[in-house]
Amino acid sequence: MTEKTNVDPSALGLFGLAMVTLVASSQKLGLTEGYAYVLPWAIFLGALAQLTAGILDYKKGNVFGATAFCAYGFFWLGMAAVWLTGLGAFGTALQGNADMRQLGVAFIGYLILTVFLTIGATRTNKVLFFIFVFIDLLFVGLSVSTFVSEGPVHNFFHYLAAVSELLIALLSFYGSGANVLNNHFGRTFLPIGKPYEIFAAAEK
Repeated sequence: MTEKTNVDPSALGLFGLAMVTLVASSQKLGLTEGYAYVLPWAIFLGALAQLTAGILDYKKGNVFGATAFCAYGFFWLGMAAVWLTGLGAFGTALQGNADMRQLGVAFIGYLILTVFLTIGATRTNKVLFFIFVFIDLLFVGLSVSTFVSEGPVHNFFHYLAAVSELLIALLSFYGSGANVLNNHFGRTFLPIGKPYEIFAAAEK
């Protein structure tokens, strides 16, 4: 039996992203409370599902998809560790030695990566491009609201992060469903939009 190496793992990766951002956004929006039941989705969907998709993309030679899925998969593992530390799962010594500004610096690092990936996403499709745009806004909101811990500035950027995360979830659900159905039916069952040609002239 010939092994299929061109199967697109994006549906799995996008579903993982959709699930974790949906649950996490409910906490940021104040619809739910705490992190105990965010953690399983962060570890299994946000991390493992995206890492699986990323590894499969590496096998296909898709550097863009592999980097994106693996990078965000490791992000959710990191966030799970942050929440566990804050909850005292690793002991009171670590819990009492946390500096939230370091988390803010990490968010800035991921914002830098996401800007590059957003540029690359212009060559994919419009749904994926706007997912990256809202991930940019998510990290802007997370960065500022982490460094500014209270007041109207904090509240605005926290809300920006929450709404952006919810929109990421909705777009990712659509993108995942479109990927499955378009491949299953062998035609455009759900449109995802053609790539932008912003950098096409520079390539010629």
